[in-house]
Amino acid sequence: MPHIVIHLSGEPDAALAAATAETVSDLTQRLLGKKPEVIAIAVQFIPAAQWFIGGRSLQAQGRSAYHLEISVTDETNTKAEKAAFLRELHAAMSALRPELHEVSYAHVIDARAAAYGYGGRTQEYRHQAAGV
Repeated sequence: MPHIVIHLSGEPDAALAAATAETVSDLTQRLLGKKPEVIAIAVQFIPAAQWFIGGRSLQAQGRSAYHLEISVTDETNTKAEKAAFLRELHAAMSALRPELHEVSYAHVIDARAAAYGYGGRTQEYRHQAAGV
């Protein structure tokens, strides 16, 4: 865990996608304590002309934006850890994206362990099998 989906405004850019994935992976490991071998990241691009904030496209505003959703197993991170992740994520994205709009959202999704997993097993199964 976790699974991360990142939407970036603009045209597809492999270098930006790789830099974003690397940055987000580092933050996820460092601030949320997640193991790198189970971090899965999908980066998708949405044209600025099709992304609207305040009723105006990012293209018209000359701005960029991101939207990130990260699913983590419920009760594995504190409020303080999640707040630090959101704060540092926005700072890092500001460094990667020119003219970043403040209304760029991130959502840490606390998924129930019995309803979330990978490889055909829930996180609850992994917890029980570990004897924790």
